[in-house]
Amino acid sequence: MYKVLFSLLRLLSRMPLGVHYFFADWLLYPIAYHLVRYRRKLVNRQLADCFPEKSEKERNAIARRFYHFFCDCIVETLKLATMPHDEVKRRVEFVGIEEMQQTLRQAGKKFGFFYLGHYGNWEWMASFPMWLEPQWQGAQIYHPLYNAEADRFFLHLREQFGGLCIPMKQTMRQILEARQKGQAEIIGFIADQSPKWQATHHWTPFLRHQTAFFIGSERIARQVDAALYYVRVTRPRRGYYRAELVLITLNPQSPDLDIQSEYPATDRYTQLLEQQIREQPELWLWTHNRWKRTYEQWLERYKK
Repeated sequence: MYKVLFSLLRLLSRMPLGVHYFFADWLLYPIAYHLVRYRRKLVNRQLADCFPEKSEKERNAIARRFYHFFCDCIVETLKLATMPHDEVKRRVEFVGIEEMQQTLRQAGKKFGFFYLGHYGNWEWMASFPMWLEPQWQGAQIYHPLYNAEADRFFLHLREQFGGLCIPMKQTMRQILEARQKGQAEIIGFIADQSPKWQATHHWTPFLRHQTAFFIGSERIARQVDAALYYVRVTRPRRGYYRAELVLITLNPQSPDLDIQSEYPATDRYTQLLEQQIREQPELWLWTHNRWKRTYEQWLERYKK
């Protein structure tokens, strides 16, 4: 079944990107937004909660732009299955990645961690290992999908550029093994998922909500002395992305940040991500139920 499905997806992927966008505009968008109304109530509620200062008309316009981008993201991800690597390098620009590698070498660092969000096409960001020098191994932390066939497909998409996919539960072990072997690594963390109750330890203001964030990346960075960066993704035009590396701290044990917090680097990441979402909200994944666990519920749960 996987081979048949994967062969079909690869065949569809070979269509020019312009054809993919045609189907996104005239097939996927009408189905997702008008016919199926995929998570429309959730999207509208979260936009209203996060942008109460905007009128309903303005929020509806954001929602429509988001669904257009959401459909673009689907076909762009499908296209990635057969897109030549030189075309990926033409369509994705990583700004500051050479300077980052030079900075890490000069500081004697073996690890650099990227903070990313579900902002822009995060699947295309998996191509960053193509920009790394041979001494660096690129990797990304991922949550394995429940569907084995879909998991295999996305592993193919993400590892085709030379990077490793590290299952979330194996993150610490894999990184410690790399340190023991002396392997220098650049690792991406998509850190804006909603943690489960047992993984909820840190709350911070984010889009007018007290919001739980994973703090594993900052904790591990302190253990292996990893520099922390934020990847500021923008979309200059359709089919092109710009990923700018913004240094958060070179010293995770005592980051030079004007933030009073147990996890200041994580809080700085949330500030940078929120700033981008406010600038261009349609590029964030609003169909994700980000606030299904509230701070008040967490307090009540741990009181008991």
